[in-house]
Parts: sequence; C-alpha cells; structure tokens
Amino acid sequence: MPETSPTPQTTALTGDALLDDLAGYVTASPSSYHAAVTAARRLVQAGFTQLGEHQDWPAAPGRYVVVRDGAVLAWVVPEGADATTPLRILGAHTDSPGFKLKPKSTVVSHGWVQAGMEVYGGPLLNSWLDRELRLAGRLVTRDGATHLAATGPVARIPQLAIHLDRKVNDGLTLGRQEHTAPILGLAGSPEGAAAADVLAVVAEAAGVAADEVDGYDVVVADAQAPARFGAGRDGAGEFFASGRLDNLSSVHAGLVALEQVASSADGGAVIPMLAAFDHEELGSASRSGAAGPFLEEVLDRVYEGLGASAGQRARAFAASWHLSSDAGHAVHPNYAERHDPANRPLPNGGPLLKINANQRYTTDAPGAAMWAQVCRAADIPSQEFVSHNDVPCGSTIGPITATRLGLRTVDVGIPLLSMHSAREMCGIDDVAHLRDAAAAFFTAELTV
Repeated sequence: MPETSPTPQTTALTGDALLDDLAGYVTASPSSYHAAVTAARRLVQAGFTQLGEHQDWPAAPGRYVVVRDGAVLAWVVPEGADATTPLRILGAHTDSPGFKLKPKSTVVSHGWVQAGMEVYGGPLLNSWLDRELRLAGRLVTRDGATHLAATGPVARIPQLAIHLDRKVNDGLTLGRQEHTAPILGLAGSPEGAAAADVLAVVAEAAGVAADEVDGYDVVVADAQAPARFGAGRDGAGEFFASGRLDNLSSVHAGLVALEQVASSADGGAVIPMLAAFDHEELGSASRSGAAGPFLEEVLDRVYEGLGASAGQRARAFAASWHLSSDAGHAVHPNYAERHDPANRPLPNGGPLLKINANQRYTTDAPGAAMWAQVCRAADIPSQEFVSHNDVPCGSTIGPITATRLGLRTVDVGIPLLSMHSAREMCGIDDVAHLRDAAAAFFTAELTV
C-alpha cells in the first residue's frame, strides 16, 4: 500500500481505495497524537469547524471537532436538533501497545547508541524484534508550543543470534529492561558518544532544536508500510497487514463514516459522534482517556447549546446508543484450543459482536438486537465472539463509558490475528464491513 496521506471522503470508498485510505491514515498516525490531529485536519477539510476547549462554542447546528492531547471527538448537530435529540456515539481508541521514550533517553553501551524505552501497555515484545522502527510523538518547547514529530526508520531492536543462544527456540524470554532497547547508531569516538542524542533525532524531525524541548511524549512505531497479502482473490490477497490496527481500524471506520453521513445529517433525528480516546491500553484513566471527563464535558457543552435542562438531557441519554468499537480475535488455526469451541470467527466474515457474561464487554440482549438492525441496514454479515472459559478476555472502553454516562453500549470490532503485535492482520472485507456498519449506526432508524 502506498504511503499517502488520507483525504476526506464524502462518498463511500470501496476495495483498494478504502484500504489505501486506511493505510494512509495509519502511516500518518504513528502516535496517538498524530491520530487525533490527522483526524481533525481531515474533518476540517470536509467542512467541520475545529473548536478550542478554552473558547465559547457555537450553539448553532453544524459539524464540529475538538482535540485533547491524543483524543479527538467529532460530531454533527443537525438542523432540527433539540434538547432531547439522542446521540449515536462510536467510541474507539488511538493508542497501541509498544514502547515510550524514557527521560535521559540516550544510552551509550559497548559502542552503540541506544534509546532508553519504557514498555507501554501489553505489547507482544518479540514482535518488535528485527524490524525497522520510527520514533514519533509530541514535543513541547520553551515557548509552550506543541510540535508533532515523526522520524523515518531510525531504530531497531536486534535479536541475539542463535549461535549465541542455542536454546532460544525452546523458549524466548525477553527482559523488559535488558533486551528491548533499540539501537540507533554507533557511538564511535568519545566525542561522538558525547554528541549522540536520541531526543535530537526526534527534535530534528519536528524542526526544532533539542535544547528547546522542555517535555516530550514519544513512542516507537513500525516503519514498514501497510500491505495487502495472501494467495486468494486471484493473487491480489484477502488479508491486510499493518501496525496499529488495534485500534486505528475502528477510528478510521468511524472517521470515514462520519465524513460520509455529515452532509446528510439534517433531519434532527440523532447527533452522530466519533469519540476516539487515548490511553485505552493503560486502562483509560487520564484526562484524554475514556475514564476521564473529556466526553462528558463535551456533551455538557453540546446540550447546553441546545438549551437542555437536566431532565431533557437525561431523556436524550436514555434514547442514545454508544457503539464501543475495538478490534477482537479471529480464531487462530495454530492455537484453536485457546478459543471457544462453538464461536470461532474468521477474517472477512464480518465485524464481531463481542459478548462476555462478566461485563468485560457490555453487549446485552437489547444491544445485540440493535447491532442486528444496524447490520441489516448496512447489508453486512456479523460474527459473535465469546472467550474460552479458561482464557479470560480483556476489556474495552465500553464498560467505562456505560458506567460513567449510563449510555446503552454495545461492544463490536473487526477480527484480528496477532493482536498487540507490532504488525497485526485482518481481512480486507472487514475494513469495509465496519465502515458500513458505522455509517448505518449513525443513520439507521432503530426500533430498540
């Protein structure tokens, strides 16, 4: 797939064009901060107004977007909306597990210049070995300005040769501190070692001087371009491989769907919204995470603009839906025993309806019925996912948002293999399936 910047879409993309658009969005979004800003810029190009949290917000109907750190919220207040107009929120997250740059980030060891990294979330550590890596994130300079930075392929975490560890294939064990520091170059002479500066590499990519940087949030990202692959579809391939499909696949689906429906959202029936949060991989407890106040504060301002009383807002919330969209698991043919024996979703079989008796996912009977209506309206297939009883599942922003706001919530997402790897894979059809489901969710007349 080409490394192209994504562009706003007002008509439905299909086939390779949609995959190219997803590839462009992922490539432009190596960090959560890039994902939020890229989405906002794209929506502004599509006619949305970007709002600042420190500003007064307009009460008039319109299309709006706001960014807080690595989170982005975008919504359409249609003509005819009033104080009890319900919401249709597609929730997702912008972060992915990996590594984050430490303070005193330059480490010189045995002639090598390395980056000091801290593990972020729960990555598959071995998947980051022997691949070229980018450094990306945000820098804050002395003048208080925030700068986005993204390097090219500058780093690599090399694996130890089998000649030096003959038992490595009996079980690879990586020390999080000892074995995960990427190399960026050779220290050379003492003068060269003194000049080596990992932060300077990132600062140069942002066009600022390293000594002007007062703070930074920098992560690593896979430098390999997203690609379609596989032996099917007459050799064109039926799979799609990329970094950060968990969960930019959902952010992108919601973004493209919101672009498509924005121009026709004029009847006042619902307020469609994309809510893409940061820090889900850490538990969402931050000012830009789903457990933080961002969504509630935005909704307060939206309904204040509509003149809603507390009772009217409660009525609107009672009629609202939140679609928590986060990637799930396809059945793995080499580890089939780790999956439920009766529910075994496959790529290209449609998005997952994610179900858990212990409310790790929020789906219940009304939610399943709502999702069935959405899939019929979108004319797409769907699959159910439930965990093996001996393999507890993770969780999502779904239970968090349902708990904070009381919104009816359903958990869905496309099936992946290699989740939390540096490079994940999905089925090409599911990219369109999820986009179509998101568009139908924003617009369909629901009876539940």
